[in-house]
Amino acid sequence: MDDGREQTARRRATWLPTFGDAADALVGLVATAAGLGVAIALVDGVEATGVGGVLVVALLVFVGDPALRPPLRALARPVGAMGALVLGLVAQVAIAWAALSLVPGIEVTSAWAVVRVIVIAAVVMAVGRWLLGANDSEYVISDVLRRARRKARRLDGRVPQGRPAGMLVVQLDGVAEPVLREAVEAGLAPTMQRWLTQGTHRLETWWARVPSTTPASQAGLLHGESGEIPAFRWWDRGLGRLVVTNHPADAALVEARLTDGKGLLAGGGTAVSTMFTGDAERAYVVMSRTRTRAPDGSGGGLGPGAEFVRFFASPFVLARAVSLTIGEIVKELYQARRQHVRDVRPRISRGGWYVVLRGVTNVLMRDLSTSLVAEAVVRGDPVVFVDLVDYDEIAHHAGPTRPESLRALEGLDRVLRTLEQAVAVAPRDYRVVVLSDHGQALGETFEQLEGASLLDVVRELMARPDASGVQSGTGEDWGPLNALLTSVVGSGGSRAVGPDAGRASGRVRDSAAPEPPEVVVVGSGNLGLVWFPRADHRLVLEELQERWPALVPGLAARPGVGAVVVDTRTRGLVAIGARGLVLLEPDRDADPADAVEGEDPLAPYGPRGRADLARAARLPHTGDLLLVSRVTPGGHVHAFEGQVGSHGGIGGAQNLAMLLHPAQWPVDDELREAVGAQHLLVGAEAVHEQLVRWARRAGLREV
Repeated sequence: MDDGREQTARRRATWLPTFGDAADALVGLVATAAGLGVAIALVDGVEATGVGGVLVVALLVFVGDPALRPPLRALARPVGAMGALVLGLVAQVAIAWAALSLVPGIEVTSAWAVVRVIVIAAVVMAVGRWLLGANDSEYVISDVLRRARRKARRLDGRVPQGRPAGMLVVQLDGVAEPVLREAVEAGLAPTMQRWLTQGTHRLETWWARVPSTTPASQAGLLHGESGEIPAFRWWDRGLGRLVVTNHPADAALVEARLTDGKGLLAGGGTAVSTMFTGDAERAYVVMSRTRTRAPDGSGGGLGPGAEFVRFFASPFVLARAVSLTIGEIVKELYQARRQHVRDVRPRISRGGWYVVLRGVTNVLMRDLSTSLVAEAVVRGDPVVFVDLVDYDEIAHHAGPTRPESLRALEGLDRVLRTLEQAVAVAPRDYRVVVLSDHGQALGETFEQLEGASLLDVVRELMARPDASGVQSGTGEDWGPLNALLTSVVGSGGSRAVGPDAGRASGRVRDSAAPEPPEVVVVGSGNLGLVWFPRADHRLVLEELQERWPALVPGLAARPGVGAVVVDTRTRGLVAIGARGLVLLEPDRDADPADAVEGEDPLAPYGPRGRADLARAARLPHTGDLLLVSRVTPGGHVHAFEGQVGSHGGIGGAQNLAMLLHPAQWPVDDELREAVGAQHLLVGAEAVHEQLVRWARRAGLREV
């Protein structure tokens, strides 16, 4: 009997709020009241006769939000994320309007006045947290943390073996290992600095092979295979069109080609804001799945709708994110103007749609991803993978080590600190792995250097200035927006916007359609690929010489080109430079020195130059010609697209990706390869293998 009464008392105690819960609730209530008070004072159409009415409204809003959450989650399950967005917006206005209308001493005249109150209150609360020095990202998941703490108390004493293991992988897109070290030294990444100082984590470099671009690296990280991806976009001779990986239909096509069903996230894992699923059970804002329904049959698009309700329905979370998104847009306009006034070089135009895209990806999408990851962690999903693109987006336009790019790492570090709190109260003992998919290299673009685009140069050397051609633009930034638009359309279609819109259709080219262009040129950073689609096979050097004798030597002699890689009938792959060439597939028994004729054009690219380009030139969908731009002694390259900070090829820091891993999970020496004097993990596939091994040892995968 005593034991029964003790267990009953313990269960009752776990449901009762603690002093910490009460303090959190009080702080939240005061902040809500302060925000509402300022908003009501500023908005025409809402009036209050006293402070008491504002406090009561704050209490009703504070209580009404969690009360409506369960029915909203139930309604959102069949309608998906976009349905959750609509439900959430309606619920926000309804709660606030009901509270303002029911409380004596408050008068409200219109729904638009209520919307303005919500937005202004959210901004006031965000500014207040900033003035107090609080981590503003924590507010995004504050109620998730409270719910997790209550659940943890209910489970206390009922899991004798402790929490099972878990793994959270956070990808900081585009962050090179030396750039992260610079940010840590500058005090811009205090969370990661603390991990390194306390010895809980170790930071090291891994080598991102050519093509050092997000789709290839992320395919390798998540699926252990990237051979179907020769660049960010490419001409597919079988389909008769461009394949563009940030188009949802093409991302799904690529994943179908490379997956074996045993990806990193197989067996109950979760993918958030990635290009591919990694065979995850749950996928949120994942490019390859935005046109399909979730495996459980619930609304597809961005993912199961119930998990979006908390973000979309909370009265001030979404409004805060939208308001800060506008602030990010203003900040971008100021920073771009500052570069122009100071004549910072090299630089590119930072106008147009990029201004809006930066706001969406660096605030709204980051907050949404943080919320979804926190939900997955407190739910106890065994392996969770999220991609945060903030730094990469800014660095493309500003430069990888420019002040605004490094400042972007501050926001990412705050996200890690927020997720650290979710991990602390999760039902699993998560280990956090932070990695990047590649780095970036600075340099003026090929067109700035040459005064002409690569397509124009190719046409000139073909002596065919009017040749029909396709040149794919810089469209990497448009990925998140393409995912959002396609999720609205759902499984009935696909929508793509940006420079690559219209260049990929998702269908094989109709045989009755006009013949393909004579030449196709794409750029992935300082990796340029050239196809001649009217040939039904990859052209070798001898064929190119017969058709356009000035083409290959002319390209190799351009100031912006470091090497041209092409196949030959008798000598295999060869890399040709302005003053020499090197055989990339020499006989095994031959003297390595005999592979070079004249000056080795790949010497400036370091010890991995030959191996990386030989592999890239044998990928099944690669171009007839591969070009890499010149690399300066300082590591500057020249992107074949409009980016001052670029990646995709080789040279500079773009291949020096980073891996910040738990000290208890060391990197296996047998997975390393020699890269000059260092021994590194080489290729995303090697990092995938290491992640899988860590998961197996933690009991997260079958051996």
